[in-house]
Amino acid sequence: MNIENAQVQMRKGILEFCILHIISRGEIYASDMLDELTSARIMVVEGTLYPLLTRLKNAGLLDYKWVESTSGPPRKYYMLTELGRNSLESLNETWQELSDSVMLIVNRAQANGTQVAPPTQVAVTVQPAPLTNSSTEAVDIVMPEPKQDQ
Repeated sequence: MNIENAQVQMRKGILEFCILHIISRGEIYASDMLDELTSARIMVVEGTLYPLLTRLKNAGLLDYKWVESTSGPPRKYYMLTELGRNSLESLNETWQELSDSVMLIVNRAQANGTQVAPPTQVAVTVQPAPLTNSSTEAVDIVMPEPKQDQ
């Protein structure tokens, strides 16, 4: 089993889900999204976020508006469209089902005495799952490093 490949597969789509959640709380500037993703330990670089936001907008899930700034050029603030809200609701249901199922299995393993080492971080590049007939930009995120045999 290729652990790195398995980890990449686990992460596919999660970035879009997190971004939709962040935007669902109200209009937000991209650098504020980056800050939140970073503080949540889902490291994303600007070169990853902006193409992803464009792809989500082209899929009809986001819209934006320009707001004048007193400290520089106008800023682009993102918000969810109705389609984006409906898509996030469906993704929430899927996430909850998947999360519950995985935790059931993990908890059973822990009850049987199987221990997992605490995670560290390693940067990887993953291909996001396409939302529509969009392009396939690479996504840079940080994820736990595989456990080393001792």
